[in-house]
Amino acid sequence: MPNPTHSRRPTQRTIAAKVGISVGAVSRALANDPQMAEETRALVHKTAQELGYSPDRAAQRLRTGRTQVINLILPPHEEILGFGTLLIGGISARLESTPYHLVVLPDFGHDESAARIRRVVRDKLADGIIFSRTTPDDARIKFLLEADFPFVSHGRSELATPHPYVDFDNFTFAQQAAEMLIKRGAKRLGILLPPERFTFRQHLLHGFMQAVRASGIEHEILEGVSLDSDAETISAQILQRFGEKNAPDGLILPGDVSGLAALAAIQDRGLVPGRDVQLVVKQTSGVFDLVRPRVASLYEDLSAAGETLADLLLKRIDGAPATDLQYIQPISGFLRDA
Repeated sequence: MPNPTHSRRPTQRTIAAKVGISVGAVSRALANDPQMAEETRALVHKTAQELGYSPDRAAQRLRTGRTQVINLILPPHEEILGFGTLLIGGISARLESTPYHLVVLPDFGHDESAARIRRVVRDKLADGIIFSRTTPDDARIKFLLEADFPFVSHGRSELATPHPYVDFDNFTFAQQAAEMLIKRGAKRLGILLPPERFTFRQHLLHGFMQAVRASGIEHEILEGVSLDSDAETISAQILQRFGEKNAPDGLILPGDVSGLAALAAIQDRGLVPGRDVQLVVKQTSGVFDLVRPRVASLYEDLSAAGETLADLLLKRIDGAPATDLQYIQPISGFLRDA
């Protein structure tokens, strides 16, 4: 006959009896109370894992008013290889030692993202929200600030009220990429930008313009295509542009997919990358480390961004002011030379 006590769900009392400490001490250890000895915390966590303990979230919610859930509103981001996987990995790594777990909600458009956020707040489905692809006058940020609901955005707005964010230094990327191409002898630079509605378009544009204005070099914004265009459209547009007069001899591509599309178009036109046309790509996946001929690239660490997003959100949930929760992620190392 099986022992009926073995079929019961383990509780904090079960852990306390096994370890030989009070239930209150177990609770503090599971919450990673820094005032407790690290050895005790480690033993409690190890015992909880061995026993198959998981917190009763319904009871926790009644007791604390918190769901222990964090929502990530995740867009497809097809122009950035591995965007979702890398961001989720970073967030999950930071949450691993906390009572929070991550719930990912798909986002197929700004309006859908806003509707999901309103529902999460209205129905109290999470304790905090992370989302990306911000706009200068982002309605989602306005709503969350007014609702006083904890959030961190991947990207900034231009709203007067401070809000928590993690953003990549796209200004410096575009500036340094342009300066590298000019140093290599490019006479006319082109850059592919995100759609006009996104804030990081302005950061890329301003960094690019600062470099070209300082040098007086000819330049252009690639027309008829954006970072959100699919690879085939980007490739076709660049193929067409390089068949026309006065085509750029230096290109800046702020994404893996756009970089691969440009590389294909240039070679289909019979040009040699690195000789006839210089390229600088912002990559997140590491794919350009394997591309031949080599292309100069810069790495945006999305895993690190995910960890920082989670860290700032946890601090916001605990009441930290928004002005202390703003982080611009620096360029990771140097531009990798071709």
